[in-house]
Parts: sequence; structure tokens; C-alpha cells
Amino acid sequence: MSEANEESANQNKPPFTVKKIYLKDCSFEAPNTPKIFSETWSPDVNIQLQNSGTALGENIFEVVLSITITTKLEEKTAYLIEIHQAGIFEAPGIDEKLIPKFLGTFCPYTLFPYLRQAVDDLLHKGGFPVFLLSPVDFDGIYEGQIQQQQAATAEATH
Repeated sequence: MSEANEESANQNKPPFTVKKIYLKDCSFEAPNTPKIFSETWSPDVNIQLQNSGTALGENIFEVVLSITITTKLEEKTAYLIEIHQAGIFEAPGIDEKLIPKFLGTFCPYTLFPYLRQAVDDLLHKGGFPVFLLSPVDFDGIYEGQIQQQQAATAEATH
């Protein structure tokens, strides 16, 4: 391949590739069944969402989007769900400065629908009402984390 053709082929390459999406870990507990099914359904729901990225090789990363949902009726746990939805992403030629944003925004946006489906499947199989996870602003979360880091750095230097 000539240099011009190779350069053209590189320009036509997507800036990223989703190599694989998979369920890395999953847990569902409903400790107070079947009695909880006879109670009035007015739950208190606590959701914790986390994201992490690990380099697997040059410009290849595993990203794990984790969620823990604890749902209670008064003091009784109705269910506890923990899911780690993962993916392997390749970003050839990505600028090193852009990698944290890529891992903190694009990858979680890609994984979120799969995570949402896994939550829905577990709730359905567990006999509980559907719980639709609201969309998440990963860009806003990422920007907030950057601002917190900058504030902490500024505070540490004073």
C-alpha cells in the first residue's frame, strides 16, 4: 500500500472501536421475599453509580460501569442489585490528553443501555415492578470530577 493510500485508510478509520461488551459481575438479592410482595409498594431507592477504566494495551481499555441499587420498604430490603457492565474499547491514535474524557464519558454512554437492560432483566426475574433508570449525564459527572480535582489541587497548594 502506498503512503497516500495508507494515510487515507487511517483517516477513514473510526476514532474508536467497541471490541466487546460483556457482563463482568452481577448480583441480585431479595432477602424478604415472599412477604415483601404483600406490602404496599412505596419504595425508597438508593442508586450508586461508578465508572472505572483500565489500560489493557496500547490504546485498548477495559471500562467497567458499576451500579448498586438498594430498594427498601421502610426498613426492610426489598432487593439489592449490583451489576458490573464492562466493555473493551480501542482508540487508535487518540491524543493522550483525551483518554480520561474518552473513558469517563464516551465509554459509559456506550455501556449504559446494556446496564439498564441487565437491571430490568433481574427485576423481572425477581418478580418486582419495572424500574426505569433515568439517563445519566456522564459529561456533567466528568466535568464535576475535573472541577473537584482542580479545587483540591488549588487548596493543597495554598
